[in-house]
Amino acid sequence: MASTDQAVLDEVMVRTKRRAKQDTKPKRQPRYHVILWDDPEHTYEYVILMLHQLFGHSFEKAFEMAKEVDTTGRVIVLTTTKEHAELKRDQIHAFGKDPLAVKCSGSMTATIEPEC
Repeated sequence: MASTDQAVLDEVMVRTKRRAKQDTKPKRQPRYHVILWDDPEHTYEYVILMLHQLFGHSFEKAFEMAKEVDTTGRVIVLTTTKEHAELKRDQIHAFGKDPLAVKCSGSMTATIEPEC
């Protein structure tokens, strides 16, 4: 085989390997927001504790999120895969009622929605 034929063959092999490598890249899963909705029954302390325990947010970040949900009616507490977002939403629903709020009837409301 001539050296030019070998060079062409080598180039074809490199391109084939590169294309195969590109085809096997994992596709990124769609992302979802976990949204916490405001209600008049829960205290800041409850929201901060829940965000710290369920999401690992610092006191400062949890406090900022508690203020945002109180003033705007909602706050995105996490953006993740659909399955993880569903788990976190369910954990919020299972967190229980606020022991500091006498009129509290249960957990806060959370939903998930696709990230735009």
